[in-house]
Formats: sequence, structure tokens, C-alpha cells
Amino acid sequence: MNSRPYTSSLTVRNICPTIADQPPITLPELVPVIQRFPTDTVSDIEAEMRAQLQQFSGLDLKGKRIAITAGSRGIKGFIPVVRSLVSQLKERGAEPFIVPAMGSHGGATAEGQLAVLENLGITEESVNTPIRSSMDVVKLGEIEEETPVCCDQLAYESDGIIVCNRIKPHTAFAAEYESGLLKMMMIGLGKHIGTTEVHKLGFHRFHKALPDAAKIFLEKAPILFGVAIVDNAANQVARVKAIPADQILDQEKELLAYSKTLIGRMLLSEIDVLVVDAMGKDISGAGMDSNVTGRSATNVQREYTPNIGQIVIRDLSKATKGNAIGMGNADIITSRAAEKIDLAVTYTNALTARTPVGAKVPLIASSDRQAIEIACRNATSKPDQVARLVQISNTKDIEKIWVSTSYLPEIECREDIILDGEPRPIEFDESGNQTWPTIR
Repeated sequence: MNSRPYTSSLTVRNICPTIADQPPITLPELVPVIQRFPTDTVSDIEAEMRAQLQQFSGLDLKGKRIAITAGSRGIKGFIPVVRSLVSQLKERGAEPFIVPAMGSHGGATAEGQLAVLENLGITEESVNTPIRSSMDVVKLGEIEEETPVCCDQLAYESDGIIVCNRIKPHTAFAAEYESGLLKMMMIGLGKHIGTTEVHKLGFHRFHKALPDAAKIFLEKAPILFGVAIVDNAANQVARVKAIPADQILDQEKELLAYSKTLIGRMLLSEIDVLVVDAMGKDISGAGMDSNVTGRSATNVQREYTPNIGQIVIRDLSKATKGNAIGMGNADIITSRAAEKIDLAVTYTNALTARTPVGAKVPLIASSDRQAIEIACRNATSKPDQVARLVQISNTKDIEKIWVSTSYLPEIECREDIILDGEPRPIEFDESGNQTWPTIR
């Protein structure tokens, strides 16, 4: 039976005519503040990488074809880390190349995954080495319920694989291993076929699937070592660590625990309305990081996430290329954001991850003003009540945020949130779209 393709784009017209006719409500003034988090930083990535790779000086790499993984996340320090890694491999006579390791992202095509990397700035010129993309895989073995563990064929047929990824809390589950090197193996190198199969187990079983699959990778695939990156809340590299293959399972657990001490989050416990300027796959695998919003398709619980009444999405990031996975965790989006949605890409991601709720389209508002006003009405119990509103650029850049003036008494008593300007009203143009604060 032939299946019909998904409609690739969403056409928006005649939005919320009844809601649009309602009288405007009073919106709060906003004041810019700085949230303060730990500032651990690697000041010289090149020097640190050279120090880290000294432990592998005995490896014979001359003439060896070495595959390096690159995922779909916008990791600020990734390009300098990989460029340094490539340089040192070449100095030792190796022939490194990059393989896109991102499961089904990029529309589950080789060309689409190259486009994802390009949008993240990862090109043959930026990392000074070839990029080879294919969706073909080799089956390495099986984990529970006869679930196949697959590996990118180009990587498998290389002389060695260096698994490179950021380690951080996942947006859909909590366990000893979350986002990191193990996930890069099982999901990233598994490509569309492998990631589709393992997601059938459900996120609630990833705590066992990840280490089980990693053990198969370490036994059957030519894994040389791992390179783990840990970010601070400002998305700077806080630590970069090269890990021998036989130590990846132990050291990833330690690095995840360390990552949780640095992670950016909302330091205000109660928020009526959260306005998010942009969401996207380059920002978080879930479009918006559940460690910030407290919402996920799997209802993962974090002790440090706030209570949020309504979430507004103003736009999609350019690098997400229409993938709006995670929009189902919001309440309202603007027509500007809705018209950029590529349903084919979004549905592929949602169905592969078995989280269709993340692809549900929220209520669509015709403008920023309408979206924010609808959210404020829904989040407050009285028509004349002014909502406690917080606005952020995205869930990755949350050091500088905007908060309503109702938070000022609380902020004045704290050292982890400091004022960074004077209160101003939210400003809109004639079309009802924000001119302050603006999308950054």
C-alpha cells in the first residue's frame, strides 16, 4: 500500500477571529535581569585538547581513516574541539572525516543531515576535513526484545571511530546516562533505522537500553575513544575530556553529575507566562529544554524546574529548518512561527521518537501581542490581574532574561539574580509584533 506524504508546510489564515475581537488587557512592564550560574570555563580549547590527547600518543594512526561523530545540536564549543581534534589526527598521519550522527534528523536523509550540519556551521571548511553522509547501517547486535543495535556503515568500515558529543541532562528521561556519548552511539550512529527501532522500547527503558547498546558498540564497532564536552549555563565549554573506550561507561556518569551542577535553569519558581522568542532542534532536541520549562512529551520530572502557567512561542530558529518538534509543549504560537513549520520533518522526528504529542500544533495567534494577551488571560484568574511574565531568547540562552516588575521585591533580596536595566513596557509595531524586547 502506498502511503501519502505528509503536507510539508502549514498554511495559516483567519486566525482566532473571536479572540482577536476581545478588548486588550494590561500587560506588565519588563525589566532585564541577569541569572547567575557557575562559570567553569575552558579558556584554551586547543591547549586542553592537546593535553587530553596525550594519553593516546601510543596509538598508530598513520594512514588510518578515522570517523568523528557530529550531531544536530548547536554546541558552541563543538567546532573548535573538532577542528583541534582533526588537526592533531592529521599531524599523526591519520585521515579523519566527519559523519553526521543524528538518528532521523534532517528528514532522515543523507542530504538533509548534511544541511543540518551546514546550518550549525559545521562544514568541510570550518573543521578542515571531509564530511561523509549516508543513511546505510550495519547491524551490530541486539538488546532486549530483539531490538537491533545499528551503526553508520561509513563509521563502521573506518579504521576507528571517535565518539564526540556533549554530556547533559536529557529532555525526556532521567537516568545514570542521558544525553552523551552512549546516546551518540545508540541513537546518533544508529541513523534512522537504528533510532526508530530503539525508540520502540520507550524512553522509560532507555536507562537500560543505553548502557546495553553501548557495550555492543564497544565490543563490535572500532571505537577508539570518546570526546565529551560539558557546557556551562552560558553555553561555553566548561570541560572537554578525552575518554578511553573502556572507561566511557564509568566516566560519562561522573560527567553527567557534573553537568547537572552547571545547567542553566529558571531561578524563579512561579511563572504565569513564559514567552520564548525562538525554539528549534539546534537549541534543544525537544525544541525547548524541559530542564528549563518543566514540560516534556514524556512528563520527565526535574526538581529544579518552575511551575509555568502558559508558554508562548514567538518564532522558530533558522537552523531548525522547519522542525518544530516540542511545540506541543507550548500553549500558543504565533502565525509567524506556524508558517515556518515543516510538517514532514517534524512528523518524521516525532514518529521516530514515538512522541507524537511533541508535534501537536498549539493555538495559533496572529501576532505577538495577541499571543501574549491570550496567555495572560489564561494564566490569571481575574480580568484586571496583571500576569507574572518572563521572556527569554530561547531555553539555551537564559543568563539575560526579562521579568515583570512584580518580581522586583523577590529579586532585590537575591544574589543569583541581579538587575540589568530599568523597567519598560512591552512594545509592539502596527502589526502587533514586538519591537522590545526583540528576537535575538
